[in-house]
Amino acid sequence: MKYYEDTINSTSNNPYIGMRVLVRTFSAGVHIGTLVSANGGECELKDALRLWKWEDGGLSLSAIATNGVVKARLNKTPKIYLTNAIEYIPITSKSDESFAKWIEDDE
Repeated sequence: MKYYEDTINSTSNNPYIGMRVLVRTFSAGVHIGTLVSANGGECELKDALRLWKWEDGGLSLSAIATNGVVKARLNKTPKIYLTNAIEYIPITSKSDESFAKWIEDDE
């Protein structure tokens, strides 16, 4: 299975730097984006999405990262700094494509 990658230079030891990942936080919800940096429970994403809700898709976040969503609510966040990140899951290009049709326009 090929994961969607982007190359970014960083000094962090997180193996997912530069990859598209799904991040579960303790209190800020679920976010998807390219991991720019990570240090302990803090991380920065670019080209990010906030996953507000999903239906009829994966039971777990691991399934969503691998297979995508059938119906969801997401919104764009060009760049976000998160605290209390507790899980990083690399996403596949298949799942990233499924997110695109459910992004809500904030305009």
